[in-house]
Amino acid sequence: MAGNDLGSLLGGLLGGGRQGGSASGSGGNILGALLGALMSKGGGGNNPLGGLLDGLTKAGLADQAQSWVGTGDNQPVSGAQIAQALPDDTLQKVAAEAGVTPDQAADEIAQQLPQVVDKLTPQGQVPSGSLEDLIRQQNL
Repeated sequence: MAGNDLGSLLGGLLGGGRQGGSASGSGGNILGALLGALMSKGGGGNNPLGGLLDGLTKAGLADQAQSWVGTGDNQPVSGAQIAQALPDDTLQKVAAEAGVTPDQAADEIAQQLPQVVDKLTPQGQVPSGSLEDLIRQQNL
């Protein structure tokens, strides 16, 4: 439910019709599935972004996560780092929903997450409110 809606919204946020990149252009769907899975676990209520960033910080990716939220350049992250940072069951669920392997899902998340977090945090902090409202407010 929420994953599909979030996938559509995130696809628009990512530019939806971009060419190349992922095998099926499913970056928004993969991120939507990820955020939907985190929401279903109670990770941050209607806005799992904070919980996701906390998880990345605890996994040793604090500098990268802060660079995405902040107003400077976004530091890259690898699929392997994402795979280590996310709970196995979450990554498995996201991969299954997107129809890709967990490694492919982690790689796609690693490519897309920095720019999505950057766009969702234009003032350099994680806003409150529901994630859907936040995405719609960006007018992208």
